[in-house]
Amino acid sequence: MAATIRIAALAGIKIFVTGGIGGVHRGAESSMDISADLTEMAQTSVAVVSAGIKSILDIGLTLEYLETKGIPVITYGQDEFPSFYSRNSGFLSPLRLDTAQEIAALLDTKWKLGLTGSVLLANPIPAEMEIAADKMEVHIQQALAAANEKGITGKNVTPFLLQYIAEHTKGESLEANIALIKHNAKVGAGLAVAYAEIN
Repeated sequence: MAATIRIAALAGIKIFVTGGIGGVHRGAESSMDISADLTEMAQTSVAVVSAGIKSILDIGLTLEYLETKGIPVITYGQDEFPSFYSRNSGFLSPLRLDTAQEIAALLDTKWKLGLTGSVLLANPIPAEMEIAADKMEVHIQQALAAANEKGITGKNVTPFLLQYIAEHTKGESLEANIALIKHNAKVGAGLAVAYAEIN
């Protein structure tokens, strides 16, 4: 995703929509595996709309890293930060805003002040499509164990985990993924309109 954020910025696109961002991998204290997404977001002035940090990652450490990099994190319409497949993560969101107009005003102010870098807008998956966080965690732990057993490392880990989870949830996680991407696109479009109206 890092390259596409940069391309969006070069094209003058200020609102970028994705499923979930990369971040600090579980076990990063020994592997030092941190997604390039976070480095790119620290230096590229594009708002990133996502359903949060991919739940296969370490959400708590990723939120800490985002803070270290000076990347504002906003959750849309709720106090708790979402965890991709679920509306809940157990982590309080650093900021909460409830309308596209409020978020657009924050973006406009940040960038006009010369404060470069992204803003992460975490957009919770619709309630009717979410998978409970504790249920997903069981599948994630099983997927991590399978990746370790097969010796899968580096950039191959995320695709393996997502594929494993899709297969072992009998497609439920894939359906949730599609739903959250559509929801992110809707919210991102609304934010783009609100931002255009004040610029």
